[in-house]
Amino acid sequence: MFSLAILIGIYSYLIFAIGLLGFLHKETILLATIIYFLILIYFFKNKIIEQFSSLKLISVNIKKYKLESILIILLVTQATVNLAGALGPELGFDALWYHLTLPKIYLLNHSIVHIPGGLLYYSDMPKLTEMLYTASLAFGRETWAKLIHFAFGIASCTALYLLSRKFFDRKIAIITVAIFYSNLVIGWQSITAYVDLTRTFFELMALWGFVNFFEKGEKKWLIESAVMLGLAVTTKLLSIGSIFIFILLITYYYGFYKKNRRILVSRIFVFVIMVVIIPLPWFIFSFIHTGNLIYPFFSNTYPISLDINLLNPINFLKEMWVFFTNLPDRISLLYLVFLPLIVLKFRRFNVLLKVILIYSIFSVVIWYFTPRTGGGRFIMPYLPAFSIILAGVINEYMKIKYFYKFLILLIIIYSVFSITYRGLANEKYLPVILGKETRVEFLEENLNFSFGDFYDTDGYLEKNIRPSDRVLLYGFHNLYYVNFPFIDSSWVKKGDTFNYIATQNTMLPKRFSYWSLIYKNEKTKVNLYSLGGQKWVY
Repeated sequence: MFSLAILIGIYSYLIFAIGLLGFLHKETILLATIIYFLILIYFFKNKIIEQFSSLKLISVNIKKYKLESILIILLVTQATVNLAGALGPELGFDALWYHLTLPKIYLLNHSIVHIPGGLLYYSDMPKLTEMLYTASLAFGRETWAKLIHFAFGIASCTALYLLSRKFFDRKIAIITVAIFYSNLVIGWQSITAYVDLTRTFFELMALWGFVNFFEKGEKKWLIESAVMLGLAVTTKLLSIGSIFIFILLITYYYGFYKKNRRILVSRIFVFVIMVVIIPLPWFIFSFIHTGNLIYPFFSNTYPISLDINLLNPINFLKEMWVFFTNLPDRISLLYLVFLPLIVLKFRRFNVLLKVILIYSIFSVVIWYFTPRTGGGRFIMPYLPAFSIILAGVINEYMKIKYFYKFLILLIIIYSVFSITYRGLANEKYLPVILGKETRVEFLEENLNFSFGDFYDTDGYLEKNIRPSDRVLLYGFHNLYYVNFPFIDSSWVKKGDTFNYIATQNTMLPKRFSYWSLIYKNEKTKVNLYSLGGQKWVY
C-alpha cells in the first residue's frame, strides 16, 4: 500500500510537470500514462499477482464465517450504493467550483496556469488529486474523476483493514472497516469529485507508517510516515495541522516511551522537513505567482486569525456536541455512543492502541482550531483512527457475550441505516445511469441555478457561440459545465477581447448598459448580451 501511495504521488507530479512545460494535450497525457503504467507493470508484476491471489483467498475463506460474511455483504452493498452515485453527473458545489473546473481550464490552456482574481483563488494551492482529475478529464467526462475519488474510499478501507490486523483478528478488523465506511460523510464523498477521500487515504497511510515506526523503531518508517503526510498536504493544505499531532507522537516516543531525548529534536526536524519537501514544488509555484507560499491563506482573500472564543471551554464543549451529533455531512453516531466505553476501557489498551487514541484525541483538537467550513469532511481523515478505537473497545468486551452481541448489532443497524439513507439520496442517479433520463434533463432538474450552478439547459449557447467567439461572464460561480469560449470578470484584464456578455443572477454592469439582450433563460437565470457581434476590447 505504501508503494501504491508513492506511485500515485509520482503520477500526479508527472501530470504537474507536463502542465508546467505547456504540453498538457490529450495525446501527451495518454502517452505519458501508458509509458508510466508499462514501467510499473514491468517492475511490480509479481506484487500485482500477489495482491490478486490474496483477494481470491479472502473470497474463498469468507464463507466459513457468519459475522464476517454479514459485514462484508453490508460493505459491498454500501460500496455499490456509493458507486451508483459516482457514476452519475457531478452535482457537488466545490467540485463544480474548482476541483473539476481548474483541471478543465488547464486542459483548455494546455498548461498549469495561475488564475488571478477572487473566484478561482485556490488555483495556486497544492493539487495532487486535481492532477489526477486533469488526466481523467482528458479522456472523458467528470465520471472518471468521480470514480477516482470513489476508489480512494475503497483504498482507505483496504489500508484500514491491513492496519487493523496489527491490533485485532480478522473479524474485528472487518468490524473496524464497517464502522468507518458506514459514516454518512464517507458515503457522500464517495460520489463526488472532491479531494477529502484522497486526503483520508494518505493521512491513514501516515498513521500506519508511524505505527510501524513505533513498533519496530526503524527510522525508515518515520520517513515513510512523513512522506505519506507530505502527500496528504499536497492533496489538501489543511493536512499541515496533522504535523503537530505527529510532533506530539514523536515526542511521546522518544521522550517517554524510549526515554531518548537526545535525538528528539533531530527526529522532529527530519520529519517536518520530509513533510514539507513533498508539496514544495506547489509552494514554489504559489510563491512565484502570488508572493505567498500557501496562497490564499494569510491573504486578504482568506485572512486567518485566532478567534479568542476558541479558548473558552464552554464553547469547546458546545462544539464537541455539534461535532458528534449535528455536523454538516455527519459522522457516525457510534463514536458518541461508544465514548463512555472508551473512557472505561482505554487503560486496557496495548501501547500501540494508546498511540491511536492519542492521535484521535489531538486530531479533534486540530480540527477545532482550524477552519471548520467543511463540516464532517474536515474530520474525515481521522475517522479511520476513531474506528480502530471503537473496534478496540469491542475487542475488550468479547468475553461478555451478550453485551458484545449488542455492540455488534448497533454496528449492523447503523450500516443498514447508512445504506438506506445513501441509497435514497443516490436513487436520483439511476434513471440517467440506466439511460431512462438524459444528462441534460438530470442536470436541469438537480442543479441549483440560484446558488452558483450553471448548465446550458436548452443548448442555445452551444449552438450559437462559435469557437472564435468569447463570452465575458458576470455573476457565474461554478464554471465546470461552461462549454463555450469564455473569460470571467474575476480575471478579465485590460486588452482582453470578447463579443458577448453573459450574466447569471446579477445585473449587467452600467458600462455595458447599451448592449442588446439577445437571450434569456428563466430556469438558469442567464442573460446573454451582444453588440451586433462586434468584438470589444476590455
